[in-house]
Amino acid sequence: MATKLYVGGLSYDTTEQTVREAFAQAGSVESATIITDREAGRSRGFGFVEMSSEEEARKAIQMLNNTMLDGKSIIVNEARQRPSRDRSSRSGGRNRPGSYRR
Repeated sequence: MATKLYVGGLSYDTTEQTVREAFAQAGSVESATIITDREAGRSRGFGFVEMSSEEEARKAIQMLNNTMLDGKSIIVNEARQRPSRDRSSRSGGRNRPGSYRR
């Protein structure tokens, strides 16, 4: 079963291919994704890598955590499950008819 890793501290110039190549040193990479800003279209400085097994994920953490990639020190750890969101309160009460907008 694939294990998902969080990769933080990425350079804005780092590509998914660069991340994939770096993590391939530790084992088989299922996927590598860099999170981008919707409006600006550029990297947000973090991403996720899925390794084929838990063992390869642990090896990747040991090999790559606090190492340099594209001139920046990266952080690698196991990704945490994203908490579920309550869709009804997503807008925080804004943008409803009659609400104050700036």
